[in-house]
Amino acid sequence: MAKLYFNYAAMNAGKSTTLLQASFNYRERGMETVEFTAEIDNRAAPGAISSRIGLQRNAEMFCTDTNLYEVINNRLTAHPIDCVFLDEAQFLSKSQVLQLARIADELGIPVICYGLRTDFRGELFEGSAQLLALADDIRELKTICHCGRKATMNLRIDETGAAVTSGETIEIGGDDRYTALCRKHFFEAFSKEN
Repeated sequence: MAKLYFNYAAMNAGKSTTLLQASFNYRERGMETVEFTAEIDNRAAPGAISSRIGLQRNAEMFCTDTNLYEVINNRLTAHPIDCVFLDEAQFLSKSQVLQLARIADELGIPVICYGLRTDFRGELFEGSAQLLALADDIRELKTICHCGRKATMNLRIDETGAAVTSGETIEIGGDDRYTALCRKHFFEAFSKEN
């Protein structure tokens, strides 16, 4: 029976690297995979899943009105699909997570999602909240804070390194805009600015 998986972590935990390796493992064995990434995140290149260690693969882009179930169901008419991988899962809508669950349940294709759990204020993203509610298998990928503790939070920073505590929920950026911290250091940095 196919499952819906959600692998989450703070920034810099290797989510994209892990996704690319897992997809490669399928393809190396002659299996077909489909990879998705958020259209909004074009830091590397539009439609590219890219890791900080230099791995990259072109992917299908999804936006807020993409029906992921229809995309996969239509592709099945041309060839079988053995696994669906999705990067930047935090940007999914609630309905898109339901579509992913249908891919696993009705089409029998495993769906493996990777993304952030919380935004820069420590609040769940819509896609992540729905995946936490519906995924058959939830795994945390780990990274560390500067203190050596497990980093679970994503702090948005300005050009001076100070915490940003207000603004739009979604702002695309890398190490220049975000840093992964443990809960203690996140709240210490966040409270300095409030």
